[in-house]
Parts: sequence; C-alpha cells; structure tokens
Amino acid sequence: MIEGKKIILGSKSPRRRELMQGADLEFTVDSKSLFDEHFPPAMDHIQVPEFIAKGKSEHFHRQLEDDEILITADTMVLVDGKIIGKPKDDMEAARMLETLSGKTHIVATGVCIRDNGKQISFTDTTEVKFEKLSASEIEYYVSKFHPTDKAGAYGIQEWIGHIGISAINGSYFNVMGLPIHRIYQELRNW
Repeated sequence: MIEGKKIILGSKSPRRRELMQGADLEFTVDSKSLFDEHFPPAMDHIQVPEFIAKGKSEHFHRQLEDDEILITADTMVLVDGKIIGKPKDDMEAARMLETLSGKTHIVATGVCIRDNGKQISFTDTTEVKFEKLSASEIEYYVSKFHPTDKAGAYGIQEWIGHIGISAINGSYFNVMGLPIHRIYQELRNW
C-alpha cells in the first residue's frame, strides 16, 4: 500500500498492535518518546488525546529516516465532563466502572501520522452506553481481568463489553484504542 515506506507504531498497546495486524499493515513497534504526557489545564477535554498523540510523535526519541512513517495515539474516556484515564490499581478501576455504570460516555482517540515531510492528526470519537452494572459484576471483572492498562478501566472486547455495553455510536475499534479504519484511509492517501 505504501511503497518504499516503513511504518512505526509508537505504542506499547497490544490492542493497537492487534488492530494494525488486522488491517494487514506491516509495521514495527517503537514507543520511546521524550514527551511528558501533560496538557494545559484549560484545554477542551476532547482535544487532549490528539494533543498527547502529537506530543508523542513530535518528541519521538530519534529523527525519522526518510522512508519511515510514525503513528502515535492516545485514548481517553470522557464522562460527566471529566477525563477518565487508566486506573492506578484494581480499586480505582472498580470506582471508574461504578462511574460509567448506567451512563453513556465518549471514547476519544487522538492519532498523529508523521513522516519527514508531512504530518496529520485527528480525533475519532465513539459514544458507548453501559447498562447498570452490579457491584458483583464490577468486582468479578476487575478481579479476573485487572484492567489497569485500559482507559476507562475496561476493554470492550472483554467480558464486561459483552455483558455491559448495550449500544455504541461510532467505531468499535476506536473503543479498543485505535480508529484503524481512519488510519488505513489516511495511509492509503499518503
């Protein structure tokens, strides 16, 4: 698809690797970035993931070669006007799931695609509706899956997604952490 170019995925996420592989894209993984993942406090929350994705790209640990394309991303969950990131531990994961229970929230993934001559960035959003979750369902999920590596403390592709999510408006893959459909389109037009 992109002749003469090598794609680098700037992410440690196994789900992002899986989605890139699912699109049959050849790539290597190198997630080293010197970016401090902070954002201006007054920034509109919906803009934060793209801001961080661009920061990860622009502060990549080395200069890109002329034949390389770097893809970086950041995913956040937004509910009740607040950002819910990755939980520090299982207890915080349970609190996050209690917050999401019975509500609709937004999953926003910011993406930056860059080579030495061009850079594009965008944000993809998906609305996700959770049914009301019982305390025992939350406890079961957290104790079995330990979702501390996931924004919002859940993986849509895991048990909690199967039993708790009643509707989505937007890309399922965006909720997994990478709007691969949009990335594919961008790369096809590169």
